[in-house]
Amino acid sequence: MKLSRRKFNLFATSLAAATTMGGHLAFAQEKQIVYICAGLEAPFWRYVARGVEDAAKAAGYGYSVLDSRNNAQAQLQNAQDAVSKSASGIVLSPTDSSTAPAVLDIAAKAKIPVSFAGIGTVSGEYVTFVTSNDEDGAYKTGLELAAAFKEKGWEKAKVGLVTISQARQNGVMRTNGFVKAMTENGHEVVARNEMQLYTADETFRYVQDMLTANPDLRGIFVQTDSPTLGAIRAVDAMRRGSDTLVAAFDGVPEFIDLLKNGSLIASGMQQPYEMGKQAAESVIASIEGRATEKQVVLPILVATGKNIDELLPQIKQSVFAGEVK
Repeated sequence: MKLSRRKFNLFATSLAAATTMGGHLAFAQEKQIVYICAGLEAPFWRYVARGVEDAAKAAGYGYSVLDSRNNAQAQLQNAQDAVSKSASGIVLSPTDSSTAPAVLDIAAKAKIPVSFAGIGTVSGEYVTFVTSNDEDGAYKTGLELAAAFKEKGWEKAKVGLVTISQARQNGVMRTNGFVKAMTENGHEVVARNEMQLYTADETFRYVQDMLTANPDLRGIFVQTDSPTLGAIRAVDAMRRGSDTLVAAFDGVPEFIDLLKNGSLIASGMQQPYEMGKQAAESVIASIEGRATEKQVVLPILVATGKNIDELLPQIKQSVFAGEVK
């Protein structure tokens, strides 16, 4: 049958519309893992994101990341955006444990499974929480700092803390573990500040104030990675490097040389890349109807100047997500 030009054009237009509609349906139905992150400015969460991405792509899923910028309201908007993007699954690192249930409620209504990486929740249903033994890691880091005090002959040392949010379960555990190590060894925490911005400049100011208020401060423990660089900068700026020792939690590549030269005594390094990878693998397993574990606890690697070379082959990938060659 021969079509008139008008009928042919109508047929072509209809076919194009159907093709376009099919394309949209295919896009909407593409399997996708969305990572909702506390704040991508922090290297730790970027390393977690890399693990989520690699696991998603290895399983044939699409991937996207939404940055909450350490803001609970932005996190809620990100959860709604993940639903609108037709996410198959969500990996969540919440701004703190108390804000997580609101995200779980949004995901549950959309029937989207959620796994946690690094920070957990105070309530709600989820697939898996991939975490570290923060209390034990901070305790062992504290023991390394106490051993350094002993080598210098310092007894009853005064120590300062720069903490992550104490509304986060992992923040409380890091504080408890470190304080326990100090108390057992006869030392005392005399100053504390809680991060708001999670930047090196913020911690620089905190540590300057601590050192000014406590001229005999012997140690500082910073509970996360990049802010530690600000603490070391403050100690150097006030020429207290021989009098005040710094210990840390987590890790950035700069820590390697700092541990080797003694500017940093020890760091309890979580394995963020592995954390993100396993959280994504778990939520994918749930989507595909396979068995999952409710909690996975990864070991913390306590790095010092004495063992950093030995640990490097492992931490290059599991801690630094391949950024260190």
